Amino acid sequence: QVQLVESGGGLVQAGGSLRLTCAASVRTFSRYFMGWFRQAPGKEREFIASIAWTSTYFAESVKGRFAISRDNAKDTVDLQMNSLKPEGTAVYYCAAKLGLVPAAKVNNYDYWSQGAQITVSS
Repeated sequence: QVQLVESGGGLVQAGGSLRLTCAASVRTFSRYFMGWFRQAPGKEREFIASIAWTSTYFAESVKGRFAISRDNAKDTVDLQMNSLKPEGTAVYYCAAKLGLVPAAKVNNYDYWSQGAQITVSS
Protein backbone atom coordinates (compact mmCIF):
# COMPACT_ATOMS: atom_id res chain seq x y z
CA GLN A 1 0.00 0.00 0.00
CA VAL A 2 0.96 3.63 -0.52
CA GLN A 3 0.23 6.37 2.00
CA LEU A 4 0.69 10.07 1.26
CA VAL A 5 0.67 12.66 4.05
CA GLU A 6 0.70 16.40 3.42
CA SER A 7 1.91 19.27 5.57
CA GLY A 8 2.23 23.02 5.07
CA GLY A 9 -1.30 24.19 4.28
CA GLY A 10 -2.83 27.31 5.79
CA LEU A 11 -3.77 30.94 5.29
CA VAL A 12 -1.74 33.34 3.18
CA GLN A 13 -2.15 36.85 1.78
CA ALA A 14 -2.54 37.35 -1.96
CA GLY A 15 0.90 37.65 -3.51
CA GLY A 16 2.46 35.57 -0.77
CA SER A 17 4.10 32.17 -0.82
CA LEU A 18 3.56 28.75 0.71
CA ARG A 19 5.25 25.38 0.45
CA LEU A 20 3.48 22.04 0.65
CA THR A 21 5.35 18.85 1.45
CA CYS A 22 4.07 15.37 0.72
CA ALA A 23 5.69 12.46 2.55
CA ALA A 24 5.24 9.05 0.96
CA SER A 25 5.21 5.74 2.77
CA VAL A 26 6.19 3.37 -0.02
CA ARG A 27 8.68 0.60 -0.69
CA THR A 28 10.32 2.26 -3.71
CA PHE A 29 9.44 5.95 -3.94
CA SER A 30 11.79 6.54 -6.87
CA ARG A 31 9.59 4.34 -9.07
CA TYR A 32 6.55 6.63 -8.69
CA PHE A 33 5.49 9.58 -10.78
CA MET A 34 4.20 12.30 -8.45
CA GLY A 35 1.61 14.99 -9.02
CA TRP A 36 -0.22 17.86 -7.34
CA PHE A 37 -3.89 18.71 -7.85
CA ARG A 38 -6.33 21.19 -6.32
CA GLN A 39 -10.08 21.41 -5.96
CA ALA A 40 -12.03 24.58 -5.22
CA PRO A 41 -15.59 24.47 -3.84
CA GLY A 42 -18.04 23.45 -6.54
CA LYS A 43 -15.24 22.83 -9.05
CA GLU A 44 -13.60 19.75 -10.53
CA ARG A 45 -10.23 18.61 -9.31
CA GLU A 46 -7.57 20.12 -11.56
CA PHE A 47 -3.98 19.30 -12.37
CA ILE A 48 -1.30 21.67 -11.07
CA ALA A 49 2.11 20.12 -11.52
CA SER A 50 3.94 16.80 -11.70
CA ILE A 51 7.44 15.34 -11.69
CA ALA A 52 9.22 12.18 -12.78
CA TRP A 53 12.80 12.24 -11.48
CA THR A 54 13.91 15.55 -12.96
CA SER A 55 11.37 16.32 -15.70
CA THR A 56 8.59 18.63 -14.52
CA TYR A 57 5.19 19.60 -15.92
CA PHE A 58 2.88 22.49 -15.05
CA ALA A 59 -0.62 23.69 -15.76
CA GLU A 60 -0.66 26.95 -17.70
CA SER A 61 -2.48 28.63 -14.82
CA VAL A 62 0.51 28.21 -12.47
CA LYS A 63 3.48 28.14 -14.84
CA GLY A 64 6.13 30.61 -13.74
CA ARG A 65 4.70 30.89 -10.22
CA PHE A 66 4.86 27.34 -8.87
CA ALA A 67 7.74 24.86 -8.67
CA ILE A 68 7.78 21.14 -7.95
CA SER A 69 10.67 19.09 -6.61
CA ARG A 70 11.32 15.69 -5.07
CA ASP A 71 13.86 14.15 -2.74
CA ASN A 72 14.14 10.42 -3.34
CA ALA A 73 16.38 10.02 -0.29
CA LYS A 74 13.61 11.38 1.95
CA ASP A 75 10.63 10.05 -0.01
CA THR A 76 9.11 13.51 -0.28
CA VAL A 77 7.77 15.83 -2.96
CA ASP A 78 7.35 19.59 -2.50
CA LEU A 79 5.19 22.20 -4.15
CA GLN A 80 6.53 25.74 -3.84
CA MET A 81 3.77 28.26 -4.53
CA ASN A 82 4.63 31.90 -5.18
CA SER A 83 2.49 34.91 -6.12
CA LEU A 84 -0.61 33.20 -4.80
CA LYS A 85 -3.99 34.49 -5.98
CA PRO A 86 -7.41 34.44 -4.26
CA GLU A 87 -8.69 32.05 -6.94
CA GLY A 88 -6.04 29.62 -5.72
CA THR A 89 -8.09 28.98 -2.59
CA ALA A 90 -8.73 25.24 -2.64
CA VAL A 91 -7.94 21.89 -1.14
CA TYR A 92 -4.60 20.72 -2.48
CA TYR A 93 -3.80 17.05 -3.01
CA CYS A 94 -0.62 15.07 -3.52
CA ALA A 95 -0.98 12.05 -5.81
CA ALA A 96 1.13 9.14 -6.99
CA LYS A 97 1.17 6.57 -9.77
CA LEU A 98 3.52 3.66 -10.32
CA GLY A 99 5.91 4.19 -13.19
CA LEU A 100 7.47 7.35 -14.59
CA VAL A 101 5.29 7.96 -17.64
CA PRO A 102 3.97 11.56 -17.41
CA ALA A 103 0.29 12.03 -16.58
CA ALA A 104 -1.99 14.98 -15.87
CA LYS A 105 -5.45 13.46 -15.40
CA VAL A 106 -7.06 12.59 -12.08
CA ASN A 107 -7.85 9.05 -13.17
CA ASN A 108 -4.22 8.42 -14.15
CA TYR A 109 -3.23 8.40 -10.48
CA ASP A 110 -3.62 5.54 -8.03
CA TYR A 111 -2.96 7.07 -4.62
CA TRP A 112 -3.98 10.33 -2.96
CA SER A 113 -3.18 12.34 0.15
CA GLN A 114 -5.85 13.51 2.59
CA GLY A 115 -5.78 17.03 1.15
CA ALA A 116 -4.61 20.32 2.63
CA GLN A 117 -6.68 23.49 2.76
CA ILE A 118 -5.03 26.62 1.40
CA THR A 119 -6.85 29.92 1.72
CA VAL A 120 -5.56 32.99 -0.11
CA SER A 121 -6.98 36.23 1.25
CA SER A 122 -7.18 39.53 -0.61
